[in-house]
Amino acid sequence: MSRFFSRRYENLIPYVPGEQPQDKKYVKLNTNESPFPPSEKAMQYAREAAGQLELYPDPGCGRLAEAFSAGYGVGRENVVFGNGSDENLNMAFMAFCDDQRPAIFADITYGFYPVFAEVNHIPYEEIPLREDLTLCPADYMDKKGTIFLANPNAPTGIALPRREIEKLAEADPDRLLVVDEAYVDFGAESCIPLTQQYENVLVIGTFSKSRSMAGARLGYTVGSAALIRDLQTIRYSLNPYNVNRMSMAAGIGALQDQETTMERCRVIMENREYTMKELRKLGFEMTPSMTNFVFARHPEMDGGELYRKLKNRGILVRHFDLSRICQYNRITIGTRENMDALLGAVREIMEEDNEKC
Repeated sequence: MSRFFSRRYENLIPYVPGEQPQDKKYVKLNTNESPFPPSEKAMQYAREAAGQLELYPDPGCGRLAEAFSAGYGVGRENVVFGNGSDENLNMAFMAFCDDQRPAIFADITYGFYPVFAEVNHIPYEEIPLREDLTLCPADYMDKKGTIFLANPNAPTGIALPRREIEKLAEADPDRLLVVDEAYVDFGAESCIPLTQQYENVLVIGTFSKSRSMAGARLGYTVGSAALIRDLQTIRYSLNPYNVNRMSMAAGIGALQDQETTMERCRVIMENREYTMKELRKLGFEMTPSMTNFVFARHPEMDGGELYRKLKNRGILVRHFDLSRICQYNRITIGTRENMDALLGAVREIMEEDNEKC
């Protein structure tokens, strides 16, 4: 670091995003991107918006909020947008956590949570997942602070039923519950309906996964009008133009083309079940995924070694060094061709290992 770098951040460990290598063409199954392009309507609207890039975008995201409201049945005053759900999450950490209200989240979950806490100088507590990598709401019942709950969780892919999350909201009306639903469209239950029943529930989502807009960086937060006003205070204090014209327009197009989104989610879920079935035949063990990825390990193969051998064959998956999950690899679900390429590479690796024995 330079001699000008603030000492407040000298021990900060930044979030490490998934690899985006440029050295050759890979079958890219490491960052949970969609294998499909955005809907035609989303791309059309984005192209039209590109003709007005000399103008600032609408800071209130009015037309986008209107389209979201129509699609999700919430008021325009109940939603705020961000530069990807990461920005929405960071604003929630800033707005609703402090020395009196620490952040509370699982020990194995989205890796940005501890980074947001550290960069904002917020105390936090990590609650261990159970031995089977499930999150037990009972472990959070008596906790005081702001709970951040990824549902489905990442990287495990395991989802809680909405009723289990509702119990947490009911247990303490003075405690805020932030539900991160980046992967909810792949088989889980959304908690957006809870935001209309409980003033202590916020739901954060993204257009990156199910709507094929990872490159557009568009996220949203849904909650009571009072909570959204709090987040708007933070947003207008940081960057009121945080959503650009093209992303905003593409978001409107995607919301108006829900049939395409649901059809592509259906295909990804079918490919997920196919991939899990074939991996089980090869001896892999997996968590019950409700996401666009699977979390898999083989009892006779080192997770890191499998990751490296797949990369050498042009297949990228995501490996984590945390001791509890270092034998797992997170595998994004792509097209059937993508998944067959993965399965073929795994079979080759296993055959080579058997020959060595």
